[in-house]
Amino acid sequence: MSHGTDRREIPQRSSQWAAKSADILAAAKLTPNQISVGSVVFAAVGAAALIWSAHTDDAIIRAVLLAAAAACIPLRLLLNMLDGMLAVEKGMSSPVGDIYNELPDRISDVLFLGAAGIATAGLVTADRVDFGVTLGFLAAILAVLTAYIRCLGAALGTGNFFDGPLAKPHRMWLLMIGVLVGIAEPWLPWAEGWALFGTLALIALGSLLTCARRLRRVSAALRARSNGLPS
Repeated sequence: MSHGTDRREIPQRSSQWAAKSADILAAAKLTPNQISVGSVVFAAVGAAALIWSAHTDDAIIRAVLLAAAAACIPLRLLLNMLDGMLAVEKGMSSPVGDIYNELPDRISDVLFLGAAGIATAGLVTADRVDFGVTLGFLAAILAVLTAYIRCLGAALGTGNFFDGPLAKPHRMWLLMIGVLVGIAEPWLPWAEGWALFGTLALIALGSLLTCARRLRRVSAALRARSNGLPS
């Protein structure tokens, strides 16, 4: 049985443009930890744009804000890839590198998904419960939980499992699609905010399934390690 890998497989990592980007960052004396923090900056900007987009009546300003939020998502993922390239390929790892590799990612997930939920505020409510906001933070909690289970498996010696169906890159690309669809909502036959609401529902469900799959694989690896004895 495969016990996972210690590094997520990213095809773009072996591309020429990625290697050149890593060279430029290394030449600029930027450290992997600084780049990891930079990914949070993009997440914060994207989150602010999402929230702001729900508080403007100008369709053009709303579209610009949503476009900015959508652009921040791949930029966040790009820095997530480049920090690892500098740490591994360039030999610039540090004793606290694992902390910077994990914590900024979790903060970014909460910023993006929580903000997406806030951007749907008032769309679906019952009494004092706002289901859009609740769904956003539920998606954020489940996203963090997928990473927790992966790290738990690594701590228990089974390795890192990056299984989906909705690992970090997948949920971020899905969110970007939802944001881009949201730009067209003034001309679509539903109220503004439904694209994000539906996207968050898919992310929450996909993250829940991802948690279950990773937990099952960690449990299976632990049982295999104990020679088939019940855990």
